[in-house]
Amino acid sequence: MKSATAFILTLIFLLPAFAMETPLEKQTPLATVFKPSRSPLISFRIQFLTGSVDDPKGKEGLAALTAAIISQGGTKHKSYDEIVEAFYPMATSFSAQTDKEMTTFVGNTHVDNLDKYYALVREMMFEPGFRDEDFKRLREDALNYLKTTLRNNNDEELGKERLYNLIYAGHPYESNTTGRVSSLEKLTIADVRAFYAKHYTQASVVLGLSGNFTPKFEAAFLADFQKLPMGKKIARRIPAPSSTPGTKIDIVERETGSTAISLGFPLGANRKSPDYPALALVASYFGQHRSSSSYLYGKIREKRGLNYGDYAYVEYFPSGMYQFEPDPNLARSQQIFQIWIRPVEPQNAHFALRAALFEFDKLVRDGLSKQDFEATRDFLSKYVNILTQTQSSELGYALDSRYYGMGDYNTYMKAALAKLTLADVNRAIKKYLGSKPMTIVMVTKDAEGLRSEITSGKTSPIKYQAAPSQEILDEDKIIQDYKINVKPADVTITPVERVFQ
Repeated sequence: MKSATAFILTLIFLLPAFAMETPLEKQTPLATVFKPSRSPLISFRIQFLTGSVDDPKGKEGLAALTAAIISQGGTKHKSYDEIVEAFYPMATSFSAQTDKEMTTFVGNTHVDNLDKYYALVREMMFEPGFRDEDFKRLREDALNYLKTTLRNNNDEELGKERLYNLIYAGHPYESNTTGRVSSLEKLTIADVRAFYAKHYTQASVVLGLSGNFTPKFEAAFLADFQKLPMGKKIARRIPAPSSTPGTKIDIVERETGSTAISLGFPLGANRKSPDYPALALVASYFGQHRSSSSYLYGKIREKRGLNYGDYAYVEYFPSGMYQFEPDPNLARSQQIFQIWIRPVEPQNAHFALRAALFEFDKLVRDGLSKQDFEATRDFLSKYVNILTQTQSSELGYALDSRYYGMGDYNTYMKAALAKLTLADVNRAIKKYLGSKPMTIVMVTKDAEGLRSEITSGKTSPIKYQAAPSQEILDEDKIIQDYKINVKPADVTITPVERVFQ
């Protein structure tokens, strides 16, 4: 009996820490989020609860490449060019967004074109061609994204994505969702076929549909997806990332004329946490995305003119330099607190880092004032409406609410913010932001020179083109010597060609 028990325990120990599979009962209906309305626009969000966490080891990028081949590849009957040509007169498209735990296919069409549009979507979803020419083209696109777009053309996104690599080292989230260069180079079309067969199932699908669709279309839509393999439900158990005490700084060295800075740490809360509304308010106050009224923007951009913007987040927000609002359907079990300092001139990089840490430490120490709390709460109560201003984004947020097990996002946030108190917010700051080991990524040309400046702790005066107020100059004298608690061994240099490799 003891040996049998030991054997069972050994099997349990060997299972992946982040997922458990259970058979889908035959009579279980498909998961749906349907929002019928009188709108003539029909919005689709076809979601599969599979993502890069399901990439086999050594095949990172497989989930994203599979989704790309479905949404940007031909079918068994049509080439991709023929599909694009068919979409053109309908002024529409069909795209995919892959993240860590979910892959979402997104499309919109006018109700007058619904039958023609869905006929194409149905063919793409259920009869992908898995053509060699599409596979090679899209794998090359993925490689170019990592090697050219991120590594060499976009310091800001490079720094933010590198930050995630480091914070989640050894974790299911570690690799970029697009993959690793070395892994993508070895993927085959057989890998894609196998991933599709295993993960595109009734067990993993969540069907999102909104607009003025008929009961007849709804029935046909459901019947189509009931033809998918049954599959297995996956009960995810994503572990918290491990961390070591102390600040860590990684300086990515590449040919660039500026220095981009990203810093953050695991948050220990996501949207379903009771403290999420408080944390969302803190991020909005401290660094609302693309807002000139937020605290950090005012201190670093407005009063010192160091860069274009300075923002803070409590949820993953990729491609922030291209958009004002975050995309839905990037829901994750684990989130990080992140500060994004847009590129500064290299001679001011050390000062900018000190300024960000100085202001963050002040936030943790002092919290928000009553006036700042009330002003931010009032803003955020209205801002939630902007997040769901389109029919497609409203549907996306409804899918996210299903993932997190919460009610309608707007209704929930407005009610939670109305009940929130200043004490709640300042308690959340201490609980989630205080005494956390900070990870910092800086992208610059003279990595060794910047490392020397930081580790030496020498004064880093800011160089102005036009002098600011005396109040700011006095504060600069504190910031230029502000201590960054980092050991020299914890300030590393990474050549850009090694990032995402």
